[in-house]
Amino acid sequence: MRVVIVVLPKLEDAKKIRKILIGHGFSNVFAVPNASAALLAAGEHSSGLIISGYRLADMYYLDLYDHLPKYFELILIGRADTIAEASFGILSLATPLKVYDLVNTAEMVLNQLKRRMQKESVQKKRSEKEQNYIRNAKFLLMERNHLTEEEAHRYIQKCSMDNGTNMAETAQMILSLMFDEA
Repeated sequence: MRVVIVVLPKLEDAKKIRKILIGHGFSNVFAVPNASAALLAAGEHSSGLIISGYRLADMYYLDLYDHLPKYFELILIGRADTIAEASFGILSLATPLKVYDLVNTAEMVLNQLKRRMQKESVQKKRSEKEQNYIRNAKFLLMERNHLTEEEAHRYIQKCSMDNGTNMAETAQMILSLMFDEA
């Protein structure tokens, strides 16, 4: 379940943002007093968004960002001069906040997370047979071509993309070609 956790130095401000988001159709929105509480709340959910201030009661936003669970993103809120110094790759919004910007940014981030999770779950749905093909093709490439496992995996991936086939089909082709040579 996707969740939005708002953690700001002043809990009253976090509650105001929570109220705005709930008013715009977000259902699971929590306001918490510090980064530790935000991380605890994030640990109880599969994915979501944390809206954070620059300096929290118990840590800076970067420390919070470094400890986020896999399917969580962070939006930094602060003064324009403060967020200008923010780390590259972290989404930020300048205060004073425009409700439109806040709502649209939160929706965008949550939709990106949803797509990323769906994409990764689709990739993980290989049958045992397909996984075996890929594993065996990697092993064969490692043995015959003296590649590392990562290099063999990349080789299969590249061939797969070049040929427009999935990795299992490419692995099958590699196996049949190499066994025909023998």
